[in-house]
Amino acid sequence: MSMFKKLLASVGIGSAQVDTRLEQDSLIPGDMVRGEVHMVGGDVAQEIDDIYMYVVTHYEREVNDNKVKEECILVKHRLSERFTLQPKERRVLPFAFQLPYETPLTMGRQPVYLRTGLDIKNAIDPGDSDFIEVRPHPLMEKVLDAIHLIGFQLFKVDCEYNRYLGRRYPFVQEFEFRPTGPYRSRLEELEAVFHLRDGELEVLLELDKRARGFLGAIEEAFNLDERYARFRLTAADLNRPTDVIADQIDELIRRQIR
Repeated sequence: MSMFKKLLASVGIGSAQVDTRLEQDSLIPGDMVRGEVHMVGGDVAQEIDDIYMYVVTHYEREVNDNKVKEECILVKHRLSERFTLQPKERRVLPFAFQLPYETPLTMGRQPVYLRTGLDIKNAIDPGDSDFIEVRPHPLMEKVLDAIHLIGFQLFKVDCEYNRYLGRRYPFVQEFEFRPTGPYRSRLEELEAVFHLRDGELEVLLELDKRARGFLGAIEEAFNLDERYARFRLTAADLNRPTDVIADQIDELIRRQIR
C-alpha cells in the first residue's frame, strides 16, 4: 500500500462512510430511539476509537442585549469500543437508548437531530445527521387541548436559556398563548413550561396581565403584572375528559388574576 493512500485516509479523504437508519423518526419524549448504524470502510484500514451518537437541539440565550443560538447535547450515547474497519468492509451496529423526557418538541422551528460520528485519530471524522420529529407526550397534548378549550391560541414555541427553571439542561421550552376568548380584555398572554417525568407532568403557567389605568401601568413598569400558577397531571388524568381539566386550569387562572 502506498504512503499516498495512507496520507489521504489520515485527512479523511476516501475514509469511512457512516449512515444512521432509524426504526422510527417520529417520537415522544421518553420513547426508545432504535436503529442501526451502517458503516463502509474507505480505501485503507482505519482504527476507529469510538462510535458515538448525540441527540442535539438548540436554544436562545441573551448576550449583551443580543439573542444568540447555542447548541445543547441532550444525549451522548457510545455505540462501540475501538476496532479496525478494513478497506470496503461493511459493518452494522444496532442501537437503542431513551430519548430524555426533557427533549423539546419540534413545534415551530425547533430542531432535534441525531448526530452520528466515528472517532478516527488524526482524521476529519465522517458523520451523519438525522432530524427527528418529537411530538407532544399524551399528558402534554391534554394540557395543550385544555388551554385551547378555555380560549387561548398557541402563538409561539421556543427554547430559551433559563438556569433557574431548566433542570438537567440550561434551557426550557416555552409555549406562548394569546387569548382569543373571555380573557382577551384581562390577559396579554399565557406562557406554559412543561416538566415531564415518567408518568407525571408538572406545568408552570405565567400569566401576563393587561395594564389597567395608572396602577396597572405601574405594575407593568415594575414587572409586577406577571402571575404564576403550577399544577400536576399524572397518568390517571389521561382518562379524564379534557373539558374537566380545562375547567381546572380556568379556575386556576381566575384565582391568580382576581
